[in-house]
Amino acid sequence: MLKTFLAALFTAFIFAAAPSGAWTMGDDGLHKEDWFSITFRDIAEDIQSAKDEGKRLVIIYEQRGCIYCRKLHEELLADPEVSGYIKANYKVVQYNMFGDEEVTDLDGEVLTEKSAARKWGFLFTPTIVFLPEDVPEGKTVAQAAVAMMPGAFGKSTSLDMFQWVREKGYEGDEVFQKYHARRLNERRAAGQPDTE
Repeated sequence: MLKTFLAALFTAFIFAAAPSGAWTMGDDGLHKEDWFSITFRDIAEDIQSAKDEGKRLVIIYEQRGCIYCRKLHEELLADPEVSGYIKANYKVVQYNMFGDEEVTDLDGEVLTEKSAARKWGFLFTPTIVFLPEDVPEGKTVAQAAVAMMPGAFGKSTSLDMFQWVREKGYEGDEVFQKYHARRLNERRAAGQPDTE
């Protein structure tokens, strides 16, 4: 009886101590969402694969011990509205800022994750990179990106960015900052709380 009680107490402690949300911690120290895509990291192939699924490609650079990456997973991606929208519209591939896995850039150059981050000028984690619908010719990822989000932002800013890219706002004359301000005003007028 005592053994059963102690086993139940231990099990309850383990589940209570486990983080909430769908992510797990990888051997590389990065938070892993079960809906992130595992690919061969050939960016052109990943753009085409996302398009074939009716989605857009996003790459997210993270690093071990990054408090903002933790915030991204524990707060933002744990929100069902945010993760649901991203899963429905984007193919997400995670990169390690200091990783050694091979990456094939859009210009054909084969690099490691860390040398690609240097080549593309990524300095912060997380950095979320939104890529075009079609594979561009002769460009690098940094040159082809339609938008980038360096750092962790709140729900409304992040969700607005994912929506702005999906709506191809980068092709119009309403820059993201104006789009976001308009969306904030619309939410306020509808009595919705700010979730910056």
